[in-house]
Amino acid sequence: MPETQKRYVIVGTGGRGVSYLDALAGPHRQTARLTAICDLSPTRMACHNQRLAEKHSLPPVPAYLAADFERMIKEQKPDAVIVTTMDCTHDQYIIGAMELGCDVITEKPMTTDAAKARAIFQAIERTGRKLRVTFNARYMPMACTVRELMLGGVVGRPLAVDMTWMLDTSHGADYFRRWHREKDKSGGLLIHKASHHFDMINWWISSQPKTVYAIGDLKFYGETNALARGRSYAYDRYTGQAAAKDDPFALFLDQDPHLEALYLKAEKDSGYIRDRNVFGRDITAEDTMAITCRYRNGAIFNYSLVAYSPWEGLRVNITGDKGRLELYVRHGSHIIAGQSDDELAIQQSRGAVEELRIFPMFGVPYNVVIPKATGSHGGGDAVLFADMFSGVQSPDPLGRFASHVEGAAAILMGISANQSMATGLPVDCDELLDLRPYAGDTDRGKR
Repeated sequence: MPETQKRYVIVGTGGRGVSYLDALAGPHRQTARLTAICDLSPTRMACHNQRLAEKHSLPPVPAYLAADFERMIKEQKPDAVIVTTMDCTHDQYIIGAMELGCDVITEKPMTTDAAKARAIFQAIERTGRKLRVTFNARYMPMACTVRELMLGGVVGRPLAVDMTWMLDTSHGADYFRRWHREKDKSGGLLIHKASHHFDMINWWISSQPKTVYAIGDLKFYGETNALARGRSYAYDRYTGQAAAKDDPFALFLDQDPHLEALYLKAEKDSGYIRDRNVFGRDITAEDTMAITCRYRNGAIFNYSLVAYSPWEGLRVNITGDKGRLELYVRHGSHIIAGQSDDELAIQQSRGAVEELRIFPMFGVPYNVVIPKATGSHGGGDAVLFADMFSGVQSPDPLGRFASHVEGAAAILMGISANQSMATGLPVDCDELLDLRPYAGDTDRGKR
């Protein structure tokens, strides 16, 4: 193996872990090496090792149970640990890896509440290790184009921002089949999903939230809402239920070889049911949310998220003292770990719309062409993985790299919104997680 090849381990071998495995074992295998995997499910880890053999013609890597995480680090001596576990456990592995001398790459969200975020900051200060949060949305052509325009001052100083995000009854519903429906595990959609959205706004307008007020409810999914519409369901999950055959929300794990191998066969040792009825009980996450926020730079931000829209996409408007930017995107949805990049590209091309228009304050409006890309997450994944694993450190004037500071800023809106929804009161973000000391952090943006 090349001497410059960096060593990585992955903890968490669910659907997102597959993407990292494919990147390390595929296009970046000359500069990066996967040396081990770790999970609570031996079945899932065996599935990953089978993928290494069948898709990448590579030998299996050592598989460690979650309880043996420390032993894995000591034996494998990785340069960095990749964390793709359940959101509420990110802090456990981030801090554990740093205490054992490793840098960390974590999936978003960085963590799920302020106390865990503070503990991560303390671990970084104590150990001197680095944390990277992988916001693949920053690498999508759509987001990069808006960032470039904002840096160029196309709207001047941003004063008012509106974002509406629609998740459809395929993608949005999928969060209510999975552990994400339990707010103590995911932080709710305002943290798990919307941290992507809030990170983009933070990045585009170069600021952080200061005061947040939010309302939200479970208005569509869940047993109570189904009963109110005159619908009842006798099944708690979909796979193996004949009565679910014509249910438009059903997901049958035994009809997709990848989902079957990664989840259905792993139930015996993971205990994780991947295909729960979206109109079942015990759903604690909201599906309808609205936020009003004042940013530290004075901009006022309005945000809404629904997880049961007939179409998937977003609308963003940024109005400043020199003009207005309007972005409209309609795209295909996806089911995590259930589709290939080719399938995603085909789906996203059907009826896909990306429109970006600039309205100068006293000029003629004009359209801006967004570059086309293919692959998962709007083409962002491939660029993100190349940035992390290729070994080539190219200049990045857009500043796409996100450290623990950007990771914390992205969840700050969500954790503040969760508190606001619980109390009915506005929240001063600094009282939950004060990021002001890091405003001039010279280490930000370093890999």
